[in-house]
Amino acid sequence: MELVTLAERPDLAEALGNPDLMPEPELLYHDAVAAQCWPRLVTDFPDYQVALLDQGRVIAKGHSIPFQWDGTDAELPDQGWDFVLATGVADRDAGRMPNAASALQIVVAKDRLGTGLSQLMVRSLRDVAAAHALPVLYAPVRPNRKDRYPLIPMEHYARWTLKDGTEPFDPWLRVHWRLGGRILHCCQESMMISGAVAEWEEWTGLAMPASGQYVVPGGLVPVEVDHPRDIGRYIEPNVWVRHDLGDGPAE
Repeated sequence: MELVTLAERPDLAEALGNPDLMPEPELLYHDAVAAQCWPRLVTDFPDYQVALLDQGRVIAKGHSIPFQWDGTDAELPDQGWDFVLATGVADRDAGRMPNAASALQIVVAKDRLGTGLSQLMVRSLRDVAAAHALPVLYAPVRPNRKDRYPLIPMEHYARWTLKDGTEPFDPWLRVHWRLGGRILHCCQESMMISGAVAEWEEWTGLAMPASGQYVVPGGLVPVEVDHPRDIGRYIEPNVWVRHDLGDGPAE
């Protein structure tokens, strides 16, 4: 297997969008910030995008972005994923030098799940940030088992542990924790997705005949539907995690 950045292999840009490397659920593709900023990862930040190759096939990918952050860990905002993506692009356009990076997405091909590649990809994004002399990699983590507990507040779920009382209950948080990542706090408005009721019915495969909250496939929280206004809103909470990369003291 071989790890490469998109800067090293720009010909892989199309392969990173292969269906087996696209995350689920469908609702994740309708975030307004992503619609505006995601294409910039390829054009402006190729050295922060990582692909794992096995005999020429991309079997895992990792996306990240550098940004400038002068606040404390406690001040990391509720907007989470949307914040780091929009801030990284704005910093680039304004010529501001980054002093941190953030992971945005890691996807492993379905036929390679459970083989330890997620840990490898987290390490690869840490290595990319460290290679740019950045001292910290943040991550607004989307816990991958939270969709089974959509009615449990994220701030409670993020504190759940296994029976040993130490390791996080959620497998994706546990990957970061085992690699030395520090779980900080929740970002309650990490992604905000709005659409007409008919769009939500198409995205989720569910009929939504009345106003109210709907538990949808893959959603970490319910969708709030307002029929008189013909709008559904999904506000996804994530969890801030910090990986220290340099020799300096952690905040």
